[in-house]
Amino acid sequence: MTARLGALMLLVWGLGFGWFALLLPQPLDGRTTDAIVVLTGGPGRLDRGLALMREGAAKRMLISGVDRSVKPHELAVRYDAPDKLFDCCVTLGREAIDTRSNGIETAQWLERRGYDTVRLITSDWHMRRAAFELRQALPRDIVVVYDAVPSQPSFSTLFWEYNKYVLRRLAALLGI
Repeated sequence: MTARLGALMLLVWGLGFGWFALLLPQPLDGRTTDAIVVLTGGPGRLDRGLALMREGAAKRMLISGVDRSVKPHELAVRYDAPDKLFDCCVTLGREAIDTRSNGIETAQWLERRGYDTVRLITSDWHMRRAAFELRQALPRDIVVVYDAVPSQPSFSTLFWEYNKYVLRRLAALLGI
């Protein structure tokens, strides 16, 4: 009986990994939201968020997980964005150190501003876990739309991210 249970669990894990790896989240259209949240850590994320801000897709943007030593002007120069965009409309979130704390930092930022809709931007392979963490931290009435930045993740990136996603879901299910 235990061998069958183990085989069943392995089959479910394998099918889940196939779903996770083959059906990565996709970029979103240009619809507007109150805010944009960009999680640091991967190429193309900030480029996507800043392009949407320039297009007027949101009022404000939070960049979650920014190192304390980074200055807004440095980011403006690096991403060829006007300083005035950072002055008026971009907040550098410096509290988050991992995906879970990105969700908490984002929820607090949205609550302080009273926003009802937010666009989450992160890499395609990271979106499911990031979205789960954000949903855990947010009230249910806030609308979250997911805007994945396409990438070319390696097998090991997908493997580790899938396992972190499954473990985090299990931990939440158990109340941890």
